[in-house]
Amino acid sequence: MRAEIIVMPFQSDESFAHEVTLGETFPVAGETWRFADLDMTSANDWKVTVRRVDADEVMEPPTGRLWKRARLRPYGQLDEAQLQSLEAALGVQLPWGYRTWLSRNNGAQPEVPHHIPGMPVALLPSGPLFGVHPEYPPFDLVHAQQQYRDRWLSPEWLVIANTVNGLLVVAAQASNDSVYFINEFDLVGPPGPAATAARERKLKAVAWSMYEFIGRLTPMELDHLPPAQIHPAGTFTDPRNYENGQL
Repeated sequence: MRAEIIVMPFQSDESFAHEVTLGETFPVAGETWRFADLDMTSANDWKVTVRRVDADEVMEPPTGRLWKRARLRPYGQLDEAQLQSLEAALGVQLPWGYRTWLSRNNGAQPEVPHHIPGMPVALLPSGPLFGVHPEYPPFDLVHAQQQYRDRWLSPEWLVIANTVNGLLVVAAQASNDSVYFINEFDLVGPPGPAATAARERKLKAVAWSMYEFIGRLTPMELDHLPPAQIHPAGTFTDPRNYENGQL
């Protein structure tokens, strides 16, 4: 991994660019600094660590990780007539960003398990991003609303994937491009407006757009898996809390 580091000395209009490899050093106003670490959680989210090299420096190996591009297999494309037919079947207007992504991909299947680092969002090859596949209901967007949404959420939302531990959701309105996630532990409680509203308050935004979501997905490595935990009873949402719409 190489990076260009630009040094702008204090009280000077000059700047100096140094192209260095992770672990290499570069000069800064008579001192020596090191490109010490890099942690990339997505294509757009990263943290660079540079450190001044002292005489008693103890070299430590980098602890960050490099982001890897998502490995997704699109199912094809959708033309405008197909998109309009889909919206008619769903009874809603798709968010603009998601609509554009869907037109170019018609859903997608992960080649390997994927996740978003630091979030409980994981996709398996057996649980793809839904598209228009009426011939195969488990991967079909319209069928997904009957299967996953209607029991738990209102028609103001669209389920776009059934992930390892929850549902991936977008808003059923053109102006909201965000992608949301609701944990499976919050998919409890009786039917009815009050309980539905309580569940929807548990929706958490995981990306500002579908394309940012894809950019944050990365193939899962074994060392990414969290340690197993045993939680005491009552750690997660008590279904009784949904009876009157409370959390």
